[in-house]
Amino acid sequence: MSDSLLNMKAFVATARGGSFSEAARRLGLAPSVVTKRVGQLEWSLKCKLLRRSTRRLQLTEVGERYLETMQHLVREYDEMAAGVKRSPDEIEGQIRIKAPGSPMAIDLCGLLASFQIKYPRITLEAVMVDRTVNPVEEGFDIVLTMMPTSFHGVVEEPLLAFPRVLCAAPSYIACRGQPRHVRDLADHDCLVFAPMGPVWTLDGKSGLTTVAVRPRLVTNNNALLIEALSAGGGIAVVSRTAMTPRLRSGALVEVLPEVLVPDLWVKALVPTTRVNLARVQTLLSAIRDAFRAVGEGQPARLAAS
Repeated sequence: MSDSLLNMKAFVATARGGSFSEAARRLGLAPSVVTKRVGQLEWSLKCKLLRRSTRRLQLTEVGERYLETMQHLVREYDEMAAGVKRSPDEIEGQIRIKAPGSPMAIDLCGLLASFQIKYPRITLEAVMVDRTVNPVEEGFDIVLTMMPTSFHGVVEEPLLAFPRVLCAAPSYIACRGQPRHVRDLADHDCLVFAPMGPVWTLDGKSGLTTVAVRPRLVTNNNALLIEALSAGGGIAVVSRTAMTPRLRSGALVEVLPEVLVPDLWVKALVPTTRVNLARVQTLLSAIRDAFRAVGEGQPARLAAS
């Protein structure tokens, strides 16, 4: 790979990860190497791509314009290097993929069915379950997850961000009242999606605040979480997009509307030992394209949480 592509890859990883250290972790490099490569890219382009501060990195306007193009170039190179552009009849082997049992942003079942027809020499093993999975330990080639987890020896690729919201049923608010501050959530009944845990981090007027909530219900099933929420069982963090119809109809009301809930990212986890396999990259490319279509506003079902 040329120096230019290496530098672009460092910039793309930094933009995705939000810091040089996170980019270095994803690329398996020292932070100083990533910083140097981004600096070399800026020097060659004669412009600043990132605005640096002591707290965080931000894309400049030029950086935002260049990011999409560089992502495309890096992706095209990776796919070519992995042999993705070979004939479907030449790609073979088994792929083990794990995904949430709850609905995702894309029609994964339809995608996998079409993929199996297009690539007749690939055998798929698909496991749909709502729990955290380490792909290395459990022998998966691809794990699609919305869990904020990281594992050693695993490459992470963010696919799509889901905006989230705190909400409750009007009946719950009528009975228990509306919280006025993030800290007040500790005194309320809360409904917890098990993999996320009972410690919530929210962004209010005074910055990020972490609160340990009191779970009235803990579940790894989104459907149960939504049913309990709608029945007035408590306050929950859920997908804003999925809950928009209920919020508009008044079936649910927003709690602490001035507080931002950090986005939840769908990401692909791939063991470093599997990431360059042609069959794995071929399926990843199809999944990536499906999530990109959702991000560009094409109709799709969205996750409940």
